Amino acid sequence: MNSNIYIRLATPKDAQIIALLARVTFTETFQHYFDDRQDLLDYFEDTFSVEKIERSLEKSNNVFWLAFVNELPVGYAKVKLNSSSPFVTSKSTCQLQKIYVLKDFLSLKIGFQLQEHLLAKALELGFKAIWLSVLDENVRAINFYKKTGFNHVGAHDFTIGKEHFEFIVLSKTLRE
Repeated sequence: MNSNIYIRLATPKDAQIIALLARVTFTETFQHYFDDRQDLLDYFEDTFSVEKIERSLEKSNNVFWLAFVNELPVGYAKVKLNSSSPFVTSKSTCQLQKIYVLKDFLSLKIGFQLQEHLLAKALELGFKAIWLSVLDENVRAINFYKKTGFNHVGAHDFTIGKEHFEFIVLSKTLRE
């Protein structure tokens, strides 16, 4: 398959695309953890509504990217600037909040390309460290981040509806 991959910064006009990608990719990745589908649907409405994504896109401390393959939106990434973590000692940190790619396009390594864009932006803006949280059972994502230089620095829990999740925190030094 000869794929034309294109990544660009997202704008508030992209909120519908991101909201849809967020719901589909989250479902592909996490649906099997939910015993009550309503908990998942409620989470979507709270987290991935078009209005919430629009507000998030308008905040100056959030930067989103969209990935396209042959003009189809297939993934997105988000970094939150100036976001500290109790597990990271640097005062100049940002948070990699999301890298999601539709399952059918994972083999194209679009996640790596999205990560390259957001790490370049973090470096350009002078950040010294970046951190993220990832579900402790998401071995694929953990391996992806460790392969690109992230290290395990902590853990925390998170609840969605009736489901309780354990997350690990990974960080990467961008510059000393």
